[in-house]
Amino acid sequence: MSGVGDTLLLVGMTFRGRHGVLPREREQGQPFVVDCRLHLDLAEAGARDDLACSVDYAEVYRAVREVVEGPPLQLVEAVAEAIARRILQDHSRVEGVEVTVKKPRAPLGGRFEYVGASVARWRGPR
Repeated sequence: MSGVGDTLLLVGMTFRGRHGVLPREREQGQPFVVDCRLHLDLAEAGARDDLACSVDYAEVYRAVREVVEGPPLQLVEAVAEAIARRILQDHSRVEGVEVTVKKPRAPLGGRFEYVGASVARWRGPR
């Protein structure tokens, strides 16, 4: 595990989802912005310049899109958890993942940049 500090980043992925506690959020939908930090050993990928030694960004992007655009959940925490679980399930090279889900149009009735939740999940004990 020479590359335990290595990270792949997917930042600012934006999709329309129907997550929220309020019925209108689930009916109308709204944008969600997702950032992912994938922790894995990138030494071999860097040395060999071979995608087979890394993780395909396009596959991660598709998985995030499927979760965000998929069945509605009430909490951004649950959306982040579902994304993290999916990435770890689909990509055995990923040792850990940090997922941030931002909801810029949450129904708060005031000015704000976004509300959100971040989770960090790892294989095995940490």
